[in-house]
Amino acid sequence: MENQKYLAILILIGGKSARFGTEKAVIDLFGKPLILHQIEILYKFDHDIFLVAHSEEQIFNYRKQINFPKEITFIVDDRDIFKHPKIYKPMLGIYSGFKELLNLGFEKAFVLSCDLPLIKPEVVNLMIEESLGYDSCIPRWDNGFLEPFFAIYPVEKGFYKAKEILTNENYGLYNFIDKKWNIKYVSVEKSIQPMDKNLLSLININGPIDIAKLLKLYNVIIPNN
Repeated sequence: MENQKYLAILILIGGKSARFGTEKAVIDLFGKPLILHQIEILYKFDHDIFLVAHSEEQIFNYRKQINFPKEITFIVDDRDIFKHPKIYKPMLGIYSGFKELLNLGFEKAFVLSCDLPLIKPEVVNLMIEESLGYDSCIPRWDNGFLEPFFAIYPVEKGFYKAKEILTNENYGLYNFIDKKWNIKYVSVEKSIQPMDKNLLSLININGPIDIAKLLKLYNVIIPNN
């Protein structure tokens, strides 16, 4: 339990994909929904998993389509300070998730978007280990680009930062990363790529072209439908 309370896993599932015309989490990849690829890897770790959805209706629809492990907990976007009912922002999911995790007493959260289906357990473990002793742990490329949707953040500090961002309506995730935090940047090229040659852990699915890219990497022939 101590290990669990140190870190929770928070997956953002609320967004829709205009290119696919549906929620990304339910898109089929290699015969199962994207989100199950993630969960099957993350389930191996001794940390509670939370999925942040935009509505109870979305959760209901997901449960109809996907057989989730019973231990998975859903969180619904909390719009108490966000007065735009038809707008869905990742920052709202982070705020809502961190609010719940703060109430539950978690110290940190490993935040992932649901469109990173092929994360490697070795990379997940690296991130968790590198986060020890720091507020935050974020992958960084040599050119300075960050991977903020595959990163570990402090729950309490992150909650208040997300609240501030939603109040000021400046939603960019880079605004969430507070320079006052003690941040460990993990080199993508030097630390992650040696254990994930093709960097599959960082490939997100934004459209059909990304599915084709993954299929090519895996030398999979797309079956005729």
